[in-house]
Amino acid sequence: MILIKTKDMKNLENKSWKADGQKYLKELQAFLDKAENIENEGLKKDIIFQMLKCDKELTLLAEKKFKEFSTNIEESTEDD
Repeated sequence: MILIKTKDMKNLENKSWKADGQKYLKELQAFLDKAENIENEGLKKDIIFQMLKCDKELTLLAEKKFKEFSTNIEESTEDD
């Protein structure tokens, strides 16, 4: 099976993939809107901070997988 790096894959490497995710941005805004209604300021900050830590870890994991996928594609095309 021959894998070819597409134009979209190359573009993905060169820009922030999350910024283009309209559904992601919509869901993030919905979360922040709901968090805004938490009256206890300490709890509100803790919840938002924890969600941002989870988001960061998920982002790092996804970027690692993108890089692995890209590397595997490059190695596959070099062998041909």
